[in-house]
Amino acid sequence: MTPPLTVILADDHEVVRNGVRSYLEMTRDFQVVGEAANGPETIALVAEFIPDIVLLDLIMPGTDGVETIRHIKRISPRSQVVVLTSYHEDIHIFPALKAGAISYILKDVKMEKLVEALHRAVQGEVTLHPLVAKRVLQNVRSEDPDEQPLFAELTERELEVLKLIANGLTNTQIAEKLVISENTVKGHVSNILSKLHLADRTQVAVYAWQKGIVGREPGK
Repeated sequence: MTPPLTVILADDHEVVRNGVRSYLEMTRDFQVVGEAANGPETIALVAEFIPDIVLLDLIMPGTDGVETIRHIKRISPRSQVVVLTSYHEDIHIFPALKAGAISYILKDVKMEKLVEALHRAVQGEVTLHPLVAKRVLQNVRSEDPDEQPLFAELTERELEVLKLIANGLTNTQIAEKLVISENTVKGHVSNILSKLHLADRTQVAVYAWQKGIVGREPGK
């Protein structure tokens, strides 16, 4: 007999965890080995149980959801992260997928479809909610050489900040160089990540070099 797939449920709403747990365990295909209400709890449980699946709400107290996904994949690369959330904006979708989530499902999903997505996840197969799939497809199409690149959406100041990030400057150094507050720099960085569908500063720097936005000499 095939052993059940181990699952960690991570959601800050107990009613959601209880409902999902009851349905999953009723199928006998899954064993919920732990429940978490925030990012740090999720990371600790993953380290303890090394589960087959982490069913993760993206917006919870504590560690940011995207950062939680990164921690999970570092601790247990074999664990498949399935995002179950109410949010379908680009600022949530693309960083989560780039951080290592295999599937992105919205909470209006039918339970049987969720179970199907979990089975697919352990086989390495992706499941995207139709709204999410539409945004991913639009993003792929936007990379057509005949269309404007994503960085064309950046303001002149955001482009300045992008170049400085790519050249290794910190927020404090950028603030000093542009004579603006560090909070303003953080706002620009947040906008850059959102517009370029990137998860962190490292990806911003790589993107800038790949797209030829910065030269090889510092300060260019």
